[in-house]
Amino acid sequence: MGNVLVTYFSASGSTRKVATKLSEAIGATLLEIKPAQKYTGRDLNWNDKHSRSTLEMNDRASRPAMAENIDVANYNTIFIGFPIWWYTAPRIINTFLESGDFSGKKIILFATSGGSGLGDTAADLKVSAPNAEFISGKIFRSTVSVDELKAWAKIYE
Repeated sequence: MGNVLVTYFSASGSTRKVATKLSEAIGATLLEIKPAQKYTGRDLNWNDKHSRSTLEMNDRASRPAMAENIDVANYNTIFIGFPIWWYTAPRIINTFLESGDFSGKKIILFATSGGSGLGDTAADLKVSAPNAEFISGKIFRSTVSVDELKAWAKIYE
């Protein structure tokens, strides 16, 4: 796989657990996509049409700021993890993809979800890094084992 990065955004901690296990399973660098403004429980209330997450997801042009940029130059393969929001990736993932040069890089998506799948997430994100190769990946529960993640990641070598 070459130099591998596991990067993730986690609002509640579930995606962090999976990303940490994945980086351990494949011996990859682990970096968090941190929002400049942390999400509160109120921000994440998807039942509130005025909550921050709802407003961001209803605006396809929304690009929440990151606390710091992540340099992807030295990585060939990048696993990107996130929770599924409104059947796709949170907009901060677009911010991340638009913050660097992903040309020629292999991007493998993984997510956590309470019930929905990845759907068209890869296509939704490709607009933010059109010169990268996107692989849709898989949804995981936070209880997934390191061995299961190692076996899954092996198919992308």
